Amino acid sequence: MYKILIVDDESKIREVIREYAEFEGYCVSEANDGMTAVNLCKENDYDIIIMDIMMPKIDGYHAAREIRKLKEVPIVMLSARGEEYDKLFGFEIGIDDYVVKPFSPKELMARINAVLKRNHKKDSEPIMKSFKFKGLEINMSGRCVYVEGEKVDLTPKEYELLFYLIKNKNVALSREKILSDVWGYDFFGFDRTVDTHIKMLRNNLGKYRYIISTIRGIGYKLEA
Repeated sequence: MYKILIVDDESKIREVIREYAEFEGYCVSEANDGMTAVNLCKENDYDIIIMDIMMPKIDGYHAAREIRKLKEVPIVMLSARGEEYDKLFGFEIGIDDYVVKPFSPKELMARINAVLKRNHKKDSEPIMKSFKFKGLEINMSGRCVYVEGEKVDLTPKEYELLFYLIKNKNVALSREKILSDVWGYDFFGFDRTVDTHIKMLRNNLGKYRYIISTIRGIGYKLEA
């Protein structure tokens, strides 16, 4: 049984999500602010967290950062703000999905199931321990990246994208394929997600940015 933590200062929203989640067999816990969510994560393990952004005490972005310091758990953000900037900022700090209010509870559950399915698949895959190309060294199991001996810090989603490209090196991957495998489903109306993350990843790789090549009309390929 999956354990889900719902974090929102609006009790009605928590109630609706709980109703649908319990109907699908989830074990549900609740928090009405970000600080309570962080404290709960210190004491408990969850399979996924559904978190609002605008909350008292500390907001969802701050809470997500603090939780990421404690453990790797999928986070789906809820927000009444649907601007591209807000979505990109969320993905930069490592959230797994972003849902704009008002939302369909059925769609939210479909997204939650997609994120859990993707993470379950990732956990069951054989682990590639390391990758090295000239002065670029990547410790896959330790989630460490070094460029000419200097450690480079990536966001959780950048790590995931880089490891995915490495596992599929020399294979031309469409944006749709990357979205499906790394994010779990297609982001309708938000097809710049892959391009934005590739750009950030290239910047972090510095002089080795060229190993991620653009395949015109298709997507990307890691060539090494």
